[in-house]
Amino acid sequence: MSNNLHSPHRRLIELRIEHADLDSLIDQAEPKVALDELALRRLKKRRLALKDQISRLEASLEPPEPA
Repeated sequence: MSNNLHSPHRRLIELRIEHADLDSLIDQAEPKVALDELALRRLKKRRLALKDQISRLEASLEPPEPA
């Protein structure tokens, strides 16, 4: 059971959820300009880092295509 909690597939789901949450937060913040520019840049940087992590994890989980 504990292996299931730390599986790469579960981690991928968690990363996708966090990425979606950041997307929503950034989309809501931009029109209102409620966040300062530095905070908004940090959120966008974190979102990009999550996207990179998701891509690397997906690549490691997918079997390589035959040549």
